[in-house]
Amino acid sequence: MSSNVGGIDRILRIIIGLVLIALPFVSGMALFDSNLFKYGAVIVGIIMAGTAFIRFCPMYAIFGIKTCSR
Repeated sequence: MSSNVGGIDRILRIIIGLVLIALPFVSGMALFDSNLFKYGAVIVGIIMAGTAFIRFCPMYAIFGIKTCSR
């Protein structure tokens, strides 16, 4: 499993992932009153942060995308 997530992509994934994890609990938005959206946002956030930390995205591998230079 070679890495396919580059530097800027990785930083954006970490930021968006952390925002999605925290947003349902601190925003007070009516959208997140539904458990589907609340837990859905958290799950997507965990996946985004996880792919940033391991530097591998399965969807990138399927479509042949590589944002890292090596």
